[in-house]
Amino acid sequence: MTEISDIKSRVTAPAVERFILHWGEMGEAWGVNRSVSQIHALLYVSDRPMTAEDIAAALAMARSNVSTSLRVLLDWNLIKRVPVMGDRRDYYEAEADMLEMIRRIAQGRKARELDPALATLRACVAEAERDRAVSPTAKARFKDMLSVMEGVDKSFAEVMRLPSPVLLRLIRMGGAVTRLIPKGRKG
Repeated sequence: MTEISDIKSRVTAPAVERFILHWGEMGEAWGVNRSVSQIHALLYVSDRPMTAEDIAAALAMARSNVSTSLRVLLDWNLIKRVPVMGDRRDYYEAEADMLEMIRRIAQGRKARELDPALATLRACVAEAERDRAVSPTAKARFKDMLSVMEGVDKSFAEVMRLPSPVLLRLIRMGGAVTRLIPKGRKG
């Protein structure tokens, strides 16, 4: 087992501690439990897999909280269990490829947020078309919103299919990509 003092010293390095605390705050802003985010941050910066006991000791968290948080991270596919020779305990490590991590987070958010919104909008458009009590303005706005959301969904799928080197080049281009769009064109 990893020495608790060794684990604590790695977490208390100022940059690591700052990152773990900030990632916890960011997670809360994204609607994720602070403990889940802090555990993810710890595993992301860790140079070796950690047990739930190691994580609990490093972050001064209850073991039950760590177990629940690990299940959430496993569900999001942001961490994985890894075997360690000669040890029967479960060890965990985070996805280290930043682009892959972003893809997984984006896919999870799409499934939890965008997909249900699209399904609801499609149902509202269909229902509104059959209901004379719905004003033409409301019908038009439902259709406009659905059109934009379907465009976002299509674009998202296309971006997610890009090979990592291409996606990284696109990200690094930043706002320069807008120069590819002719000026003065609407829609």
